[in-house]
Parts: sequence; structure tokens; C-alpha cells
Amino acid sequence: MALSQVEVLPNGLTLAVEERPWTPGVAMQLLVPVGAVNDPEGMEGAASLLEGWLWKGAGSRDARALAEAFDDLGVRRGSSSALEYTTFAAQFLADKLEAVLGLYADVLMRPHLPSEALEAVRQIALQELAALEDQPPKKMLAALRRAVFASPHGRNPSGQEAHLKAISAEALRADFARRYAPQGAILALVGGIGFEEARQAVLNAFGAWSGAGAGYPPVELAPVRTLHLEQETAQVQIGLIYPDISFEHPEFYSARLAAQVLSGGSSSRLFTEVREKRGLVYSVYAAPNGVKGYSYLTAYAGTTPERADETLRVMQAEIARLAEGVREEELERTKVGLRAALVMQDESSRSRAASIARDLYLLGRVRTLDEIEAQIAAVDVARINRYLAAHPYQNPWIATLGPRKLVAAE
Repeated sequence: MALSQVEVLPNGLTLAVEERPWTPGVAMQLLVPVGAVNDPEGMEGAASLLEGWLWKGAGSRDARALAEAFDDLGVRRGSSSALEYTTFAAQFLADKLEAVLGLYADVLMRPHLPSEALEAVRQIALQELAALEDQPPKKMLAALRRAVFASPHGRNPSGQEAHLKAISAEALRADFARRYAPQGAILALVGGIGFEEARQAVLNAFGAWSGAGAGYPPVELAPVRTLHLEQETAQVQIGLIYPDISFEHPEFYSARLAAQVLSGGSSSRLFTEVREKRGLVYSVYAAPNGVKGYSYLTAYAGTTPERADETLRVMQAEIARLAEGVREEELERTKVGLRAALVMQDESSRSRAASIARDLYLLGRVRTLDEIEAQIAAVDVARINRYLAAHPYQNPWIATLGPRKLVAAE
């Protein structure tokens, strides 16, 4: 199995290369720690605007010429801004590495950021924000996340309407100059290239990039509470967030396997108890989530007003029941499912590049598939049940969206 080589370059950019000589292609994931979490005060949504604005011309090319240059090299690409960082993903042939990195260097170091193009970017951002009103589950979960954090970690990456409308081109350019920097940025390359070849190409493209970036705010939690968003809808949206253990915790994989027992498929506990046995919901799940420095378990259900109170009670009861332990067959079924997902992910160079960048961002190191499989295999029933007894899921933040408050949430 290929191992990743990692080096922090002189300007602070972290380079990770996983060689796969059997493939002629390369998958790239460039993670820049520019997200909603470090948007300036009064400028929520700035990271989202910048991500769109960067593509409106760079280096010697206007927006159209820049797009054509990527297309001429056969690059499949995408970019997005999220809560903690902005990512630039690409797939291309290995012999195009120098040229592709040169184009990305223009985008990140020499963007035009033309004033006349900002309004179109702003309107797209405002439309994406407005679309939340038509997506009640996302609206509810966004409000729930904001209720959990007293720090900027609860922000909506799409921003706030008033802020998006008020941000000027001058303020956004200053924000770009401050936050887009190599310090803390991560460039992961997976495919048919050698480390030394990749290192030299990256130095050629990004060696002159400089700056310390914006930093990362400390995580602060708000008091646990229940909130209700009143909206005349035919469905009720229910969300819960439970504190969970961090990525660095020695029982991290016990927690992940427990979450899979709870909600890892059509035989999982939530699906079976809430949907199949009682017919309470059209959708129910639980999933581990987190930010750098804090992890949590999110649970969601979509149901009708008549079934909402019972749905919330049953969900909480099933999640609390994990503390009583899991059965051998539940654990083994979950292990098989997780291992299959890992193998499928590892076969995709694009997925592997993304996981390498995320590992480096969250853990400061890259986990191998062998390491993850060994950690999963080491969790037996006795171990996971000891963990669950000592770390029960309880006292969640709760959010509901619908025509009335739920009695069960009071």
C-alpha cells in the first residue's frame, strides 16, 4: 500500500504526496483555511464570496481565458467554501502537473478580483442563502448549529443577508490579502507522480506565496437549550446535537462504530425503531460531525406534526439506550460496512486526496487504511460497551421547525 510523504515547505504550505505509479492521473486537493469561522466580524459570507470571485480572471487571463486554460489541460475541477476552509479539487494527467499548478498559483496569488464581477458573485451567494427557506431540514440544522456554539463555529457558511449585501470590493480585497496565505494551507496529491517531482513543481508554482493567514478561533460552547422555529409546514423537522469525543481520543473508533450501530443502514437501530416498527418518520439518521477542537453527534428526523412528539421521545430513548451496550452481531455488521466503505474510498484517488488533506488539517498526520482497519478490528464488544457505559449520549441541544413547539422538547 502506498504511503504518503509529507513535508512543510519553507513558506508554511504543507505538501502531501501519495504515489500510485500504476495510474497516469493525479488527484489534487488544496485546502486553504479560509472559511466562515474566520470571516471578519460584520462580513459573514466573505469566504464564500471570495471563492466565487477568484475565478473571474487571474494572472494574464480573464475569466473566460482562465476557464479555457483549465479545459485545454483536461482538468476536472471544483471548489467550495465551507465553515472552516475553502477547498480546490482537481483531476488531471500526471504530465500536466506543472501547468496545472501554475494556473492554480495564478488563482491564489494573482487573482484579478474585478469590481464589475463582484455583483454577479454576490447575487449567487444571496440566492444560495435564500434557498434555505425552501429547505426546512437545512434551515433547522443551521439554526441548531448556531445555538450550540458561542464561538464563530456556529456560523452558516452561506453568510448573513445583511452582511453579504454590505461587503464592498475594497473590504473583500483586503480580506483576501490577509487570509489567503500558505501558512496552514495543505496540498495533497495522489497518483502517478513521485514526491521529488511534485515537490519541485509545487515550489516552482507556490514558492513565492507568503503570509501567515487569519488563524483559528478557539471553540466556545453555548449553554444547552431547546429552540423552535415556527413555520407553517406540513412536516416537522427535528434535530439534536450531543457532545462526542474528539478525533484524538483513544476510543474514537468505539464512538464511530457506536454511531454506525445507531444509524448505519436499514438494519440500524434508529431506522428500525423509529421508521420500520412505528412508522413515525419519512427520514431519520444520526451522524458524527465536528470542527477542529470539538466533535458532536447530530441526529435528525422528518415527520408529521401528529407524530412529532412521539418521534422525538423515541429518538432520545434509542440514543440513550446505547449506554446499555450493543450486541455482537450489531458490531460485526457495522465493522463490515465500515471496512467496505474504507476500501471503496481508498480506490478513488480523488477521495483519498480529500481524506489526506482533512487528516492533516484535523490531526496533523495522515492515517493509512491499514491503521484505520486495525483500529476498527481492535474494538470488540466488551471494549465498545465499556466505552458506551462511561460516555452516554445525553443532554442534547434540540431544535424543531414546524407549526408548533413540541411537548416532548419542553
